[in-house]
Amino acid sequence: MRSKKETIAMLLAGGQGSRLYALTNNKAKPAVTYGAKYRIIDFTLSNCVNSNINTVGVLTQYQPWELNEYIGAGQPWDLDRIYGGVHILPPYQGRTKQGWYKGTANAIYQNIHYIKRFNPEYVLILSGDHIYKMNYNEIINIHKQNNADATIAVINVDLRDASRFGIMSVDNNGKIVKFSEKPKKPESTLASMGIYVFNTQVLFDYLERDETDEFSSNDFGKNIIPQMLADGMKLYTYQFNGYWKDVGTISSLWEANMDLLGDRPKFNISDSHWKIYSRNDGNPPQFLGNNALIENSIITEGCDIDGTVINSIISKNVIIEAGAIIKNSIIFENTKIGKNTYIEYSIIDANVIVNPHIHIGGTDELTVIGQNVTVNADIRAGLIIEED
Repeated sequence: MRSKKETIAMLLAGGQGSRLYALTNNKAKPAVTYGAKYRIIDFTLSNCVNSNINTVGVLTQYQPWELNEYIGAGQPWDLDRIYGGVHILPPYQGRTKQGWYKGTANAIYQNIHYIKRFNPEYVLILSGDHIYKMNYNEIINIHKQNNADATIAVINVDLRDASRFGIMSVDNNGKIVKFSEKPKKPESTLASMGIYVFNTQVLFDYLERDETDEFSSNDFGKNIIPQMLADGMKLYTYQFNGYWKDVGTISSLWEANMDLLGDRPKFNISDSHWKIYSRNDGNPPQFLGNNALIENSIITEGCDIDGTVINSIISKNVIIEAGAIIKNSIIFENTKIGKNTYIEYSIIDANVIVNPHIHIGGTDELTVIGQNVTVNADIRAGLIIEED
């Protein structure tokens, strides 16, 4: 038996994605492109990495080849470790005659042997076709605090959309008292996000029991959760209040992409505190705002440009706000240039903040600002400013 891991993640990534039509003819839904350079599955994998969960089983089924090739050994997500890491788990594991996963619960059941390899105390079950940023440690901590048998992440949805989800009614402590899978007349707007934390042995017991029921759909929402409630098990919710989008339809995929745009996007992929990892590197794509004007310049990925850039080189993750003018200059990474700032014939190092309405440099001599400097006043041409 290997040393015990507290939590491992099982990521369900085998969805056919039929409602995405032509976009999933040759690939699984989690492999669909999102935000110009990402794949949908990047967000769940990145959540695992950012939550320090480094053992992830990815369960594939429909059109898995592109997804398998994309994930590979997990190096872009730092999941290519000898012990732990990411593992692609296709069907045909030998636990059922037909091989193919019959439902979400059956998919986990077929991979019980994989979970046992790591002897975890908790199993985190995730979906690979949702766009969101979540610290999974928060739901795990809620699970522990409540001494729960299972905990389900929930989000408030519009009442008119509630019939598309598993809907929960809870008491004042967040304990689930009723669960309805896609009810015609929802009694609540607390919708399951398809994110579960289970005590491992409890999960095994219910999966094995469910597998012997010939009338079961072998699904968490339809079978496992209702049966646990009927048995009086302790099921709690974790309330999530951030951005979350189930991109299962053409319209929802389009909406999720549009949510990345604007000065204040609904979903911010340029968050330095919650990095999104991708095989296409971890830098977000550049964004050019309504006021952006670019001439004869190189703009690197991750930049947010709403000003004017002429004959300049801009490194990754640079912010240039509206009204700012950059000419004949080099700006290093992670620097912020405030509104209505004028910079000419200058080199500005990394992690610099230039406050609004500042004039830096000129045409006479090259001006240099070292890294980690905050500029609060005009700087004349030819000066070299270093960090204090």
